[in-house]
Amino acid sequence: MKKKLAGTALLWLGLSMACAQAADPNLGRNLAATCANCHGTDGNSAGGIPGLAGMSKAKMLGLINEFRSGAKPATIMHQLSKGYTDSQLDLIADYFASRTPVGGAK
Repeated sequence: MKKKLAGTALLWLGLSMACAQAADPNLGRNLAATCANCHGTDGNSAGGIPGLAGMSKAKMLGLINEFRSGAKPATIMHQLSKGYTDSQLDLIADYFASRTPVGGAK
Protein backbone atom coordinates (compact mmCIF):
# COMPACT_ATOMS: atom_id res chain seq x y z
CA MET A 1 0.00 0.00 0.00
CA LYS A 2 2.81 2.41 0.87
CA LYS A 3 4.56 1.65 -2.43
CA LYS A 4 1.38 2.36 -4.35
CA LEU A 5 0.86 5.64 -2.49
CA ALA A 6 4.48 6.67 -3.03
CA GLY A 7 4.23 5.81 -6.73
CA THR A 8 1.06 7.85 -7.08
CA ALA A 9 2.66 10.80 -5.28
CA LEU A 10 5.68 10.67 -7.60
CA LEU A 11 3.43 10.52 -10.65
CA TRP A 12 1.50 13.61 -9.51
CA LEU A 13 4.71 15.44 -8.70
CA GLY A 14 6.07 14.72 -12.18
CA LEU A 15 2.84 15.78 -13.85
CA SER A 16 2.64 19.01 -11.86
CA MET A 17 6.24 19.89 -12.78
CA ALA A 18 5.51 19.23 -16.46
CA CYS A 19 2.40 21.42 -16.30
CA ALA A 20 4.35 24.21 -14.62
CA GLN A 21 6.93 24.11 -17.40
CA ALA A 22 4.27 24.12 -20.11
CA ALA A 23 2.44 27.00 -18.42
CA ASP A 24 5.45 29.35 -18.55
CA PRO A 25 6.09 30.49 -22.12
CA ASN A 26 9.34 32.16 -21.05
CA LEU A 27 10.86 29.11 -19.40
CA GLY A 28 12.82 28.08 -22.51
CA ARG A 29 14.25 31.57 -22.83
CA ASN A 30 15.08 31.71 -19.13
CA LEU A 31 16.83 28.34 -19.22
CA ALA A 32 18.70 29.31 -22.39
CA ALA A 33 19.99 32.49 -20.74
CA THR A 34 22.61 30.40 -18.94
CA CYS A 35 24.08 29.52 -22.34
CA ALA A 36 24.76 33.19 -23.18
CA ASN A 37 28.04 33.30 -21.25
CA CYS A 38 29.70 31.11 -23.87
CA HIS A 39 27.34 31.00 -26.86
CA GLY A 40 26.32 34.67 -26.93
CA THR A 41 23.09 36.57 -26.48
CA ASP A 42 20.21 34.74 -28.16
CA GLY A 43 22.73 32.10 -29.27
CA ASN A 44 24.72 34.44 -31.52
CA SER A 45 28.33 33.76 -30.57
CA ALA A 46 31.02 36.39 -30.95
CA GLY A 47 33.35 33.66 -32.22
CA GLY A 48 35.47 30.87 -30.88
CA ILE A 49 32.44 28.94 -29.61
CA PRO A 50 29.67 27.82 -31.95
CA GLY A 51 26.51 29.89 -32.12
CA LEU A 52 23.22 28.18 -31.32
CA ALA A 53 20.75 30.58 -32.94
CA GLY A 54 18.79 28.89 -35.71
CA MET A 55 20.20 25.42 -35.01
CA SER A 56 17.55 22.76 -35.54
CA LYS A 57 16.11 21.17 -32.44
CA ALA A 58 17.10 17.70 -33.65
CA LYS A 59 20.71 18.73 -34.24
CA MET A 60 21.00 20.48 -30.88
CA LEU A 61 19.50 17.58 -28.93
CA GLY A 62 21.77 15.17 -30.80
CA LEU A 63 24.85 17.19 -29.84
CA ILE A 64 23.72 17.50 -26.23
CA ASN A 65 23.18 13.75 -26.02
CA GLU A 66 26.68 13.20 -27.41
CA PHE A 67 28.07 15.50 -24.71
CA ARG A 68 26.02 13.73 -22.02
CA SER A 69 27.27 10.30 -23.04
CA GLY A 70 30.88 11.43 -23.42
CA ALA A 71 30.91 10.53 -27.13
CA LYS A 72 31.73 14.13 -28.06
CA PRO A 73 34.76 15.72 -26.38
CA ALA A 74 34.19 18.96 -24.52
CA THR A 75 35.72 21.16 -21.88
CA ILE A 76 32.54 21.76 -19.88
CA MET A 77 29.49 20.80 -21.96
CA HIS A 78 29.60 17.18 -20.82
CA GLN A 79 29.03 18.44 -17.26
CA LEU A 80 26.51 21.18 -18.06
CA SER A 81 24.37 18.94 -20.25
CA LYS A 82 23.81 16.56 -17.34
CA GLY A 83 22.35 19.37 -15.22
CA TYR A 84 19.10 19.60 -17.20
CA THR A 85 16.14 17.28 -17.56
CA ASP A 86 15.13 16.07 -21.01
CA SER A 87 12.08 18.36 -20.94
CA GLN A 88 14.25 21.36 -20.03
CA LEU A 89 16.62 20.55 -22.90
CA ASP A 90 13.63 20.35 -25.25
CA LEU A 91 12.62 23.86 -24.19
CA ILE A 92 16.15 25.19 -24.65
CA ALA A 93 16.45 23.58 -28.09
CA ASP A 94 13.06 24.99 -29.12
CA TYR A 95 14.15 28.44 -28.02
CA PHE A 96 17.42 28.44 -29.97
CA ALA A 97 15.77 26.92 -33.05
CA SER A 98 13.40 29.91 -33.06
CA ARG A 99 16.22 32.49 -32.90
CA THR A 100 17.61 34.17 -36.01
CA PRO A 101 21.36 33.84 -36.49
CA VAL A 102 23.22 37.11 -37.01
CA GLY A 103 24.12 37.34 -40.68
CA GLY A 104 21.73 34.49 -41.51
CA ALA A 105 24.40 31.82 -40.99
CA LYS A 106 23.55 28.57 -39.21
